[in-house]
Amino acid sequence: MSDEEFDLDLDDLERRMEGALSALKSEFASLRTGRASAAMLDPVTVDAYGAQMPLNQVASINVPEPRMITLSVWDKGLVGAVEKALRDSGLGINPVVEGTLIRLPIPELNEERRKELARLAAQYAEQARVAIRNVRRDGMDQLKKARSSISEDDYKMWADEVQALTDKYIGKVDKALEIKQEEIMQV
Repeated sequence: MSDEEFDLDLDDLERRMEGALSALKSEFASLRTGRASAAMLDPVTVDAYGAQMPLNQVASINVPEPRMITLSVWDKGLVGAVEKALRDSGLGINPVVEGTLIRLPIPELNEERRKELARLAAQYAEQARVAIRNVRRDGMDQLKKARSSISEDDYKMWADEVQALTDKYIGKVDKALEIKQEEIMQV
């Protein structure tokens, strides 16, 4: 392999790092912050028609107020299954059923629960950092395999590019964590 033939796919590394950041953001969206958000219900699945279905495939989800989510269940026969799924979800939300409409009042978070959620957000962020560092390691491994066929200057240039990309995405994770923890701890 000559210098011209080696080309590290930085776009692929960046795409994979962006994937880790996207996964983190969806994890953060499912954390309850005391404010109503339809994304809180993303992990909830309902036993419907003999299969586990996402909640948004059996009901319309609305957020009419900052502390209230409403679900309009499309099939009257599934109201009980939706209510059971919500009670079993571990979100700590008590559904109020009115026909095919289910109201989910979002209670205030106490200080202990806020700290617990902030710790959980930090764990999610650390998992994202590890995923980003694994992508960095993959890029550096590709670089090491080609080390004998590229110049020392090119090796250093590619290594610096990979590190700069890693630093950029670690910074994005840290910023996302900071914003989420602030949101969680607001009273």
